[in-house]
Amino acid sequence: MSPEKMVRMANQIAIFFKTQPGDDAAEKIAQHLSDFWEPRMRDQLHAHVDAGGAGLDPLVIAADARIRTTTAEG
Repeated sequence: MSPEKMVRMANQIAIFFKTQPGDDAAEKIAQHLSDFWEPRMRDQLHAHVDAGGAGLDPLVIAADARIRTTTAEG
């Protein structure tokens, strides 16, 4: 998918979880991306973050770090 579409989709997820109670939005975003994005989409997100993460909500970048940590552990 285009980088612009991927950024838009990830940011929409962040917007949703920002409206939910609690202060664990990054964790919830990471869980959503892990559950519903296929590996190629997550790989594209990782590559985009590695390239600077242009346009991504900071919570998406934090979620990406959580996904990588979880993947490395398990």
